[in-house]
Amino acid sequence: MRARLALPLALVAAVSVAATACDSSSGKGGGGAAGKDAPKAASSVTDYNPVPYDKVKDGGTYTSAGTFDDQGNPFNVNATLTASRIWAWYNADAITYAPTGEVQYNPDYYSDVKVTTEGGNQKVVLTINEKATFNDGTPIDWTAIEATWKANNGSDKGFAASTTDGYSQITSVTKGANAKQAVITFKGVDAAWSTLFSTFLHPEAATVANFNKAYVKKAHPEWGAGPYTVGEWNTHSGNITFVRNPKWWGKKGKLDKRVYVNLESTAAVNAFKNGQLDYTSAVDAESLKQLKGLKGTEIRSGGSPFEYSLYFNTKSANLADQAVRKAIQQSVDRSQIAKIQFQGLDYTEPLPGSAVLYSFQKGYEDNVSKVLTYAPDEAKKTLDEAGWKPGADGVRAKDGKKLTVGYTIVGEDPLDKAIAGAFTAMLKPVGVELVVKKADAADFAKVISERRFDLFLSGNRSMDPYGARYLCDFYCSDRDSNITGSGTPELDRKIRDVLGIADLDKQAAAANEVEREALQQYAFLPLFSGPSTYSVKKGLANVGATIFHSPLPETIGWEK
Repeated sequence: MRARLALPLALVAAVSVAATACDSSSGKGGGGAAGKDAPKAASSVTDYNPVPYDKVKDGGTYTSAGTFDDQGNPFNVNATLTASRIWAWYNADAITYAPTGEVQYNPDYYSDVKVTTEGGNQKVVLTINEKATFNDGTPIDWTAIEATWKANNGSDKGFAASTTDGYSQITSVTKGANAKQAVITFKGVDAAWSTLFSTFLHPEAATVANFNKAYVKKAHPEWGAGPYTVGEWNTHSGNITFVRNPKWWGKKGKLDKRVYVNLESTAAVNAFKNGQLDYTSAVDAESLKQLKGLKGTEIRSGGSPFEYSLYFNTKSANLADQAVRKAIQQSVDRSQIAKIQFQGLDYTEPLPGSAVLYSFQKGYEDNVSKVLTYAPDEAKKTLDEAGWKPGADGVRAKDGKKLTVGYTIVGEDPLDKAIAGAFTAMLKPVGVELVVKKADAADFAKVISERRFDLFLSGNRSMDPYGARYLCDFYCSDRDSNITGSGTPELDRKIRDVLGIADLDKQAAAANEVEREALQQYAFLPLFSGPSTYSVKKGLANVGATIFHSPLPETIGWEK
């Protein structure tokens, strides 16, 4: 799964694995009115039992499924959404967002924030809380902001940074009135600047060696800061326990312990039913059926900033032909795929029309429908015109080469297999032979990073509302995160021009226009979003379906 984060973009897991990794690995996401029995239609509805800090009791343990990933530094290109959520429990949560996307500054880190524009260039002044200190005693000051910028701005290619967007636009980070003030100067403006410093690196973690390798299967609580710190990090079992941080200067964490237990989705459902977990994802109709109505629990379901899409590897033999990619997209009945995915969930949604904005966001346009229509007969014409002729067995061929395309699924989830079967049935009548290939869940990262696929179904999760910021991650030809390998230098320039637009409404309009052009590469096809649905023990506060919101760790706990 690909995750658009308030931090860098990351890759997490394929469809069923993704739902688990993104939903149940977190305790830091959650949603409003409780006790629902079925998911709602896609919307901006939240459902996380929001409880004021003083109404959450002191003490208790909160346990859910989840684990660390190989790369625990969320700024690194190989990090995942799970890594970011684990990171957030023992590192700074300096900037978060309300469910609908409004910026929220955490005064325990940033006591004052000023944004101005002078001569067309943006300046951001961050005043850092006087008490803010890393766990090893190093003051959190302007050097942490500078170190984070330098590690991510692309000037030193040794850093395997997830994204340089925004950071590369900064011309300097300097000391302000004192060491506790960082002055950030941009070339032009960056409307989404808050995503750049929602957390930050300890200066020692911002060397090339440490940035790339120090967090591989390791935690570094000494470089962290926050209400919790690492109690136990078991690299054998994958289990993690966070405990209150005695060096924390801000609001005390309500929980005694936050525990992650390394379980796959099916095992997590069983563990929840047995009372071993306090929260788990209802990833499909079967798990929802098992979880509904359990004594002392409730279903929380709301809008979802997730989106799952079909990725085309333009570097693979037959998919290098743009006509083949277009014909495949014309042959895919997206409504049928969504129907399979949501079977038994009593859930409907509009088909997604964009990689970067959701239907419930201001500025959203259905860009997919403006460049593509489900039309199998047209798909046949597309292939005819490109020289792919039907063979005696119904499979098309060109220059002696059959039109065979691989479709890779990760793991053994029945839903993944059902969708693979649907794709196979859709493509066969137009003369495309789909060969389903299986990969172990443990090989997910390699499947993505080494492009071991022709077609691959994967997803993204937005942790902030600034969709235009992530255009390059999906569509730029020079970006590793664009796993399709598609794009052109001219398109890259147009995308980067969008990022320099200060007005968010105008930026969204420009983003839609350039995305329509990018979608005509026919390398990426949005398929469905789906609800965020969880089963939760009653009384668990500030956990559930939150859309863009990430409740601060210290606010999570049990109602008084």
